[in-house]
Amino acid sequence: MKKNVLKITAVLGLTTVLLNSCGPKENTPLVYFPDMYFPVAYDPLMKAQDAYSDHENEIPAFVKNSFATGLTPVEGSVPQNKDGIFEESLLPKNVDEYNAGYDASKGITASPLNPANAAKDIERGKMLFDKTCAACHGVGGDGQGPIVQTGAFSGVPNYADREITVGSVHYVLTNGRNAMGSYAGQLNAGDRWRVAMYVMSAFKKAAAAPAVAAATTEAKPETTTETKK
Repeated sequence: MKKNVLKITAVLGLTTVLLNSCGPKENTPLVYFPDMYFPVAYDPLMKAQDAYSDHENEIPAFVKNSFATGLTPVEGSVPQNKDGIFEESLLPKNVDEYNAGYDASKGITASPLNPANAAKDIERGKMLFDKTCAACHGVGGDGQGPIVQTGAFSGVPNYADREITVGSVHYVLTNGRNAMGSYAGQLNAGDRWRVAMYVMSAFKKAAAAPAVAAATTEAKPETTTETKK
């Protein structure tokens, strides 16, 4: 008798559970992480509302922005092209175009960046050069970076021995040259100009000084001769 009572009780209990699990959902359980259950995709500038309630979204960033979802970038974010310089569409398609572009780049003696910011641009250029280029070119621009010194790579030129301009340095950074590949993927357009500016400022200024001194020395005898006459 007791066994029958237990069996009947078990069947009734299981039936009750099954009926309740398939019944209406008026009393749904509390959801602790509703965003995981009710995901929502916002369109830019739409009014942000909770997807799982009737009240307006109270996230402070949305409230500050009149509930719009198009928020300003997080402080410290790096813009893709804040300098507004676009050059990648002009990349050479073959060797002839490359050589023609390289020759033309030697005639560029000033970057398109704002001259008023030259000091800051060169400072950033140095930081980028030390992180990106010095491994091969060396911090002194002599082509004796740590990779070269290990013997793993050779043939890196000394900037002081090269006839370069800020335009040609930028061109090589963008398109590569000989064993050096393009760094357009590592440095944006503006930063490539900054590195080129730093190279000219740090490694070619000293090389140009003797030529100026020589020209001054050659001019003095002429002045002396004219004076004697």
